Amino acid sequence: MSLPTHLSDGNWICQKESISRQYKFLRRIIKLKFNQMDFQYAAWQMIYLLTTPSRVYKNSQIRKHTKNQWARDDPAFMVLLSAFLAASSILFAVILKLSVSGFFKFLLWVVFIDFIGVGLLIAGICWYACSYLTKRDDTGQSVEFGYSFDVHCNAFFPILVVMHVVQPLCWHIFIDGDSRVATFLGNSLWVIGIVSYIYITFLGYAALPYLRGSEKILYLIAILAFSFIFSVVINANWGRHLINFYRYRIGE
Repeated sequence: MSLPTHLSDGNWICQKESISRQYKFLRRIIKLKFNQMDFQYAAWQMIYLLTTPSRVYKNSQIRKHTKNQWARDDPAFMVLLSAFLAASSILFAVILKLSVSGFFKFLLWVVFIDFIGVGLLIAGICWYACSYLTKRDDTGQSVEFGYSFDVHCNAFFPILVVMHVVQPLCWHIFIDGDSRVATFLGNSLWVIGIVSYIYITFLGYAALPYLRGSEKILYLIAILAFSFIFSVVINANWGRHLINFYRYRIGE
């Protein structure tokens, strides 16, 4: 009896190799051998994600040709992203007026739920869709789950800058208000951040030559545009709702 297409010998071997590489990647994170991490290169990637994100995925294509894998093999980007997340959370903690214990509860929430938990969920959905729904039939290649999580990490950084740096700095200036103007300006920041997330995610999967239909990811922008207009009409300030949600979850 023949195996299904997605469980063919070629794909199974690729999946085993991908799991092995992800295990080695996790071991490097746990051991935290900073002297073996290229932080300068990771920092340049972060700059490119804010300016020309397509350059990051050109590097992924080079990695595929030289190391036969799409996903990062150096955890330096993850380490820097985690450090930036922790530092930027201080600004949010000031807005929330958290105690020291409240700050650490908030930090644990944003790291393990907002970043890792939601990231694994989105990466899993995208990995499944790309592996079984949008992959071209004429290739034996498969999407690495590690690469799907890489795409999430890339897309997460710009929205982190917008939501954890720009939004807190602008909070008392024009976001924390009851008017529709405050709602429009505050929700506009959300739109900028989410659009960047969607666009960088699209670039990540568009870089894979064996996928088709990756441009459909951009359709989410239309849903976002409708949600933004509707939120302004009913005066639903997303930023204030998020702050109230965090206060409820942290218990302060």
